[in-house]
Amino acid sequence: MDETGKQGGSFAQGPAPSLALLEDLARAALARLPQAFAGPARAVVLRVEDWPDDAMLDEMGIEDAYELTGLYEGVPLTEKSVMDQAGGPDVIWLFRRPILDEWVDRGDVALADLVAHVVIHEMAHHFGWSDDDIASIDRWWE
Repeated sequence: MDETGKQGGSFAQGPAPSLALLEDLARAALARLPQAFAGPARAVVLRVEDWPDDAMLDEMGIEDAYELTGLYEGVPLTEKSVMDQAGGPDVIWLFRRPILDEWVDRGDVALADLVAHVVIHEMAHHFGWSDDDIASIDRWWE
């Protein structure tokens, strides 16, 4: 695999892709959003961690941390009101180890594409997008 994450399926020839690489791939995916979404997307904080914490897993009713590749924390734009007091910024979490595990298991997708898929899916929660909206940006669904 090269440092761009272009080649998929294995990192047997070197170290596992780093948190920094996944963050770079995620930011590149966000940079490709259509202009209408780019501004509001910048208000969402991007966090990349190795694993979701126990509280996240408990809240979602997930027992196996490998099942959670990403998470949106916040109030979707379609549900926000000017009367709401901000409790902090909305956050998209990406979890490196579950993403890498899925990437290796699939073996047929570039890491950059998988990271972009997870980012777009989580951003969809922020915008309140439908599956059709997601498909128009993320060709993963086709």
